[in-house]
Amino acid sequence: MKYFKFIIFIFVLSTVISCGGDNDICDNGEGTPRMKITFKRDNKISVVDSIKIYADLGSGIIDLGWKIKVDSVFVPLRVDDSPFTDVYVQTTTEEDPTKVRVSYTTKSIYVSPGCGVKRNYENVNSVLSAPNSLKSVEQGQNFIENEDKTNLFFNF
Repeated sequence: MKYFKFIIFIFVLSTVISCGGDNDICDNGEGTPRMKITFKRDNKISVVDSIKIYADLGSGIIDLGWKIKVDSVFVPLRVDDSPFTDVYVQTTTEEDPTKVRVSYTTKSIYVSPGCGVKRNYENVNSVLSAPNSLKSVEQGQNFIENEDKTNLFFNF
């Protein structure tokens, strides 16, 4: 019986000790970054009353929902080998969505055993098709390695 308790104690102790370290989960912002889009009106950063963003991430169009009274949004980009992501923008339910094609080159970087590999995006460019309430798109920082800087400005 003494040996059984000792074996159980060693098992529990080894389980507690081996319960991972800091790199078991990816919660320090080390994952694949999203693209930051800021809104402008009359060449000044401005708050939009409402905006709906969709993104085609390869497995279908993902609805990011309506955002109310915001000056910027974060949009995920495709993580497959596609060189572009289509983003759709709508400010009212009555208008048709405006398509913005965001093209880039990707670079994979190993982060940790818990996070695995993240994608960074370089040479980010955009093309606006059929302007609606979204009048133009302005280039910001042309690479995405974190979510600190604005990559695109949407002019309304």
